[in-house]
Amino acid sequence: MADEAPGDLTTRRPTPEDHRRVLAVLDDWWGGFQREHGSARRRSLLPRLYFQHFADSSFLVERDGRLVAFLIGFVSQSRPDVGYIHFVGVDPAARRTGIAASLYRRFFQHVAARGCRQVTCITTPGNRLSVAFHTGIGFAISPGDTVIDGVSAHSDYDGPGLPCVVFTRALDDFLDPAPDPVGVDR
Repeated sequence: MADEAPGDLTTRRPTPEDHRRVLAVLDDWWGGFQREHGSARRRSLLPRLYFQHFADSSFLVERDGRLVAFLIGFVSQSRPDVGYIHFVGVDPAARRTGIAASLYRRFFQHVAARGCRQVTCITTPGNRLSVAFHTGIGFAISPGDTVIDGVSAHSDYDGPGLPCVVFTRALDDFLDPAPDPVGVDR
């Protein structure tokens, strides 16, 4: 079930057994971003259900059995023409190597093959690296009702005091998907 990725990396679908492994790396990979509040929020955003019910549209990347990256995403149940990327992480030691962009391309191809025309995702306004990454791979920032740290954001997006930057990306260049650059899509 695993696919070979560039170099010595293997890409596969997550399983419920991977849930604890992913939670265990969050604080380290985010470098304590937003301290205890950020740590609790990150863990709460990744309940086991994503590893049970959304595994067919999510991916893990490993090197010698060690977690290197993950992408948790799905096709919207309310809007079947929209794919949603819920959570992505890359080991800091593996950043800027193309792993995240490769995971995103893989997800784009996966959801485009299922009829999606657009992908959306969010990040926190203070996450400058995330904003730069997403805009760098073709996402547009959806205009919000406030500006935080120089970025348009939607205040109270995820509840009172939880603003988010909302991204959208058309999948026009993936509607007739080419072969997956990191292996056969399963």
